[in-house]
Amino acid sequence: MSLLSRHSATLQPPQNQAGSIRHPALRVAAGIVLTLCGLSHAHAKEGDGRPGANMPTPVTAATARQQSMPVWLDVQGTVIPRNYVIVMPRVMGLLQSVDYQEGKPVKEGQLLATIDPRPYRILVEQARAQLMRDQAQLAGSQSDLERYETLLTQDSISAQQVVDQRAIVAQLKGTVAADQAALDNAQLQLDWTRITAPRSGITGLRQVDRGNIVGTTGAIGGGLTSLTGAASTSTPIVTIAQVQPITVIFAIAQIYLPRVFERMRGATLPVQAWDQRRATLLDSGKVIAVENQINSATGTVMIKALFTNPHMTLFPNQFVNVKMLVDTLDAATVVPSSAIATGASGSYVYVIDNNSKVSVRAVTTAVSDQDYTAISAGLKVGERVVTDGLDRLKEGNTIQIVAQYGSNTTPGTASSHTDQQSRASRGPEHKRGTSP
Repeated sequence: MSLLSRHSATLQPPQNQAGSIRHPALRVAAGIVLTLCGLSHAHAKEGDGRPGANMPTPVTAATARQQSMPVWLDVQGTVIPRNYVIVMPRVMGLLQSVDYQEGKPVKEGQLLATIDPRPYRILVEQARAQLMRDQAQLAGSQSDLERYETLLTQDSISAQQVVDQRAIVAQLKGTVAADQAALDNAQLQLDWTRITAPRSGITGLRQVDRGNIVGTTGAIGGGLTSLTGAASTSTPIVTIAQVQPITVIFAIAQIYLPRVFERMRGATLPVQAWDQRRATLLDSGKVIAVENQINSATGTVMIKALFTNPHMTLFPNQFVNVKMLVDTLDAATVVPSSAIATGASGSYVYVIDNNSKVSVRAVTTAVSDQDYTAISAGLKVGERVVTDGLDRLKEGNTIQIVAQYGSNTTPGTASSHTDQQSRASRGPEHKRGTSP
C-alpha cells in the first residue's frame, strides 16, 4: 500500500464520524420546518374568514322597496351677500367720530360716522342769508310794480316803466329760487356729514380712524394703509354685507338647464347647502335667478339661490356643496347603498332566495340619496339583498340573516357574529395545528 493510500485510510474515519453527528440535527430541523409549514397552512385556511362547510354566513339584509326618489344635482358653490355696500363719504372733511362696532349688525339709517359739520353749517347760514337778502329785494320790487301799475291806470307814468319793473321782479324771483336751491344744497351737504347705514347688515373691519381727512373718493390716509405711512384715496368708511337673507351662486352644466326652467315654472326649486365634508346640512333655500347667458368657455350657466340663514351658518365667500333638486323618480326600486358592490363587470348585489342561498345579480344603478340608491334594472321590488357581509360571500353560499338593515343591530354586530361563528367552526382544527 502506498503512502497516499495509507494517508487516505487514516483520514476517512473522522469524516464518517462527523457525518454521523450532523444527520440527526438535520432531521430535527427538517421536522420543525414541516411542522411550521403545516401550522402556516392551517392558519391560512382559518384566515379565509369563511365559516365551516356546514355553517351559514351571518349577514344583514334588506328588502328592495318602491318609493319616490329625489334626483339631486351636486355641485360646488360660493356664498355671497344678498347686498354688499361700500360706504364712502359724500363730503370732504375731518372724520370726527366712528360710531359703529366692527363686525356687528347695523340697522338701516343707523349712524356710522360723523364728519366735522362746522364748515357746512357756515355754508348753510351763508346760503340762508343770501336768500333772505334777495327775498327782501323781491318784496320791494313787487311793491314798486304794484304802485307803477296804479300810476299807469292814472296815466301818470309811461308804460315802459311798468314793463321794466315787471322784468326786475321776474329776475329777482329767479334769484330767490337759485338762493333757495343753494340753501337746500348746503343743507344736504350738512346732512351728509352724518354718515348712516344705507341698509341693514354686518359691518366689516374699520379701515379709517377718527382724525383722518376724508373726501368723496374715500379716506385720505388712515386705516390699514396708514400702518405703512401711505395715503389712500379709495379707502371706504366701512363695508356692510347683508347676510340674512344670503345668497349662494353656483354653476351647472347646460344640459340641466331645461329641467331647471321646467321646475321653476311649476314651483320653487329647492336647494340645500352642505359643508365641505358633505356631513352637515347648513341651510335650505330656493333658486331665485338664472344667468341670462351660458358661458361658452365652460358650457355652464350660473344660478343664484336664496337662503334665510337664521343661524348664520353661511358666511360671505364661504365654499359650500350645493344640492339642487332637479327631478323626482316616481315608483323607483330602492335598496340601501351598502348592498351594491362594484366589480370588473360593473355593479352587482347578492340576492337571497327562499332557501337562504345567495346569487350574484348584476344591476344598473340610477341615482343615490343619502343612504339609498335607485336600481333601474336587475332587481325587483320585494327581493332581498345582502347589505353587510358581502366580502365573505360567493355564489351559492348559504347565509343566515342576523339583522335587518336599519334595525338596532348594526353592521358591526353582524360582523362580530361572523367572527365568533368562524372561530367556533375552526376551533378543533386550530387545536390540532398547534399541538406539538
